[in-house]
Amino acid sequence: MNPIDPKTMGKVAVLFGGTSAEREISVMSGSGVLEALRARGVDAHAFDPAERDLAELKRDGYARCFIALHGRHGEDGTVQGALELLGIPYTGSGVMASSVAMDKVMTKRIWQADGLPTPKYVRLAFDQQSREQIHAVPDVLGLPLIVKPPREGSSIGVTKVMGYSQMQDAVALSAKYDADVLCEEFIEGEEVTCAVLGQGLGAVALPVVRIAAPEGAYDYQNKYFTDEVKYHCPSGLPEAEEREIQHATLAAYRTLGCRGWGRADVMIRASDRKPFLLEMNTSPGMTSHSLVPMSARAAGISYEDLCLRVLASAALDSGGHV
Repeated sequence: MNPIDPKTMGKVAVLFGGTSAEREISVMSGSGVLEALRARGVDAHAFDPAERDLAELKRDGYARCFIALHGRHGEDGTVQGALELLGIPYTGSGVMASSVAMDKVMTKRIWQADGLPTPKYVRLAFDQQSREQIHAVPDVLGLPLIVKPPREGSSIGVTKVMGYSQMQDAVALSAKYDADVLCEEFIEGEEVTCAVLGQGLGAVALPVVRIAAPEGAYDYQNKYFTDEVKYHCPSGLPEAEEREIQHATLAAYRTLGCRGWGRADVMIRASDRKPFLLEMNTSPGMTSHSLVPMSARAAGISYEDLCLRVLASAALDSGGHV
């Protein structure tokens, strides 16, 4: 890849903070990105949409935006749509891919239609959450199972349900974050994640990261605020398994129409080593604990160069790259 001249990036806004349940993580991600871009000589500035109107981006002459927002109003297509209207190129997926990938149920429907492996699920819409309907879910999916909000990230509102008696509380917790509730078959096995850079046929999968969490508790606290979770990159998986995961991730990324960068979360079923796609993150974390920087490092790409490379891929749905 040709070296990127930071001076050609123009005035850059790093969007972070925002109003979602993941604000705290976004601030950590965005601060890291801002520092990295400045270290590479980019004219980068912090911009928190929770505190400033996006119209100021146009008024203040920003040439492109690095989106380090997570969750709602950050990676769900809304800020992408606003930037399309302002005509300011931005990092990551466009409006539709962002919107679809943020909704785990829609994502699963598309993957299933394309024959990609994803765990079985039951969607409990806001008007389908009677005691009887909730109680019937384990009959369909078996136990244990996972209950989570379909439009939140970072393991917020997620419960691993071991028995029928836990279903009611698990659905109530999830419903605090999203009116709809996603119940998903639990895949017993190893959790891995695979990052992608680029677009279309030019997209490449980075080395797989294998996640070893204490008692499998890869939750919000362990993800961001402890060192209990161990990450292995290189993954230590057999080469054929690693390649299969990368292949499935690229197919999942392309079929959703993602661009710029992204990261798929995948479970490897212990019984037959089959990979199952859980979700696609279109605005991955960039904190000190985050997995895309770790994967990039294993591919010989530093954190600073990763940030610069993602920034250089900024585009508009309507008009390609800048």
